[in-house]
Amino acid sequence: MMSRESMPLQDLPCMSLQTSMLSQSRRINKRKSRGCLTEGLDTECTPTDLIQQWSPSHKHQRLLSKGKENDGNQFVLARRSRRKKEPTSGISWDHLPEELLLRVLFYLPLQDLLRMSVVCKRWHRLVFDESLWHSVDLEGLTHMGSALQQVLKTGVRRLRCPRSYVEETNFKGTSPLQIVQLDLSSSIIPTSALESIICRCTLLENLSLEGLQLSDTIITSLSKNTNLLQLNLSGCSGFSAPPLADMLKSCSRVQQLNISWCDFDNNHVKSVVENLSSGVTQLNISGYREELTLDDVKVLVTRCPNIQILDLSDSTLLMADSFQVLKQLKYLLHLSLSRCYHIHLAALTDLGQMFPLLSLLEVFGLVLDSHLASLKKELPRIHINSRPFSSIARPTPATRLAGPVSDRAMWNRKCRLRFKL
Repeated sequence: MMSRESMPLQDLPCMSLQTSMLSQSRRINKRKSRGCLTEGLDTECTPTDLIQQWSPSHKHQRLLSKGKENDGNQFVLARRSRRKKEPTSGISWDHLPEELLLRVLFYLPLQDLLRMSVVCKRWHRLVFDESLWHSVDLEGLTHMGSALQQVLKTGVRRLRCPRSYVEETNFKGTSPLQIVQLDLSSSIIPTSALESIICRCTLLENLSLEGLQLSDTIITSLSKNTNLLQLNLSGCSGFSAPPLADMLKSCSRVQQLNISWCDFDNNHVKSVVENLSSGVTQLNISGYREELTLDDVKVLVTRCPNIQILDLSDSTLLMADSFQVLKQLKYLLHLSLSRCYHIHLAALTDLGQMFPLLSLLEVFGLVLDSHLASLKKELPRIHINSRPFSSIARPTPATRLAGPVSDRAMWNRKCRLRFKL
């Protein structure tokens, strides 16, 4: 007789429960297929304990048959246990307080916020809550008349939409707007539509209307914005000198003014220099070849002694004698005299002594490239021709490095809600 130690592994009892139960199930299936019981089990008077001993439990049979449904030509349907339903807390969006919902909506981008506004009346009211529309950037949105009208109704404070196209739209409403910073630079917008917007603004601090067709009504309306600090009207046209003078008198807090290359005559230029506030520290009055005279510069220096950045480019009537007048500007840091062709190169070498704080000088068109090196030696502490574009009062200066973040900034701050192409 073979000893227990020498028995094969598969013959050892209870070595594999699954193997034994599987073979037992197969034997029972064979007996059932023959229609009889063997091993001393009769169809009659069979002890109950013997039947239980030889009959596998239903639970074990299902376990053995799992994954082997076709063994022994038997088909077994396995049933998975039902998952227990997780208890619901009973909290839904409808039960959340509006303060919490507004906090959630605050982190959504503009497009998703607009999609949520059509869910129901309550969400529509929350989506257009004033707290969510504090700053909006609509650059890149075409035919934005209706969108702009809707945004103005939200109580927006900072609105950026340069290079936009606004179709002829009647901007309804007479209530004052809450706009503090507005950039419509280089946009295509009807003068009537622009009037309906500016006429309702009284809180403006930063405004850029560069390149737009204005009117006397718009300039007069700007007089109501006594908190105006930065104003960019570069390249604008369509308004007369008297409203311009009244506006500059009323807006006595202006610190940065860009009024270059406008459709001006001598009366316009005199309205500017004779009514500027003494608080102006940055001024761009370039582009007036035959309009800006030495007498105008004298008035300007007298009224605004604290100027730090001054752009007089393309003023062809100015000569070297204007330096003695500009010498009164004790705080001058940046001077632009590009294309002032009547100023001789030799006179530029004296600027270092006249302006002890001067650090930037633009003389494009006055100095040839061959003479630029010698001029830099004469003025070693002054950077020459390093800023080809003026940044005075512009919301996005051209001198700023290009990039997705810097390009979408407005006066050094980004808008929270931004239209994305």
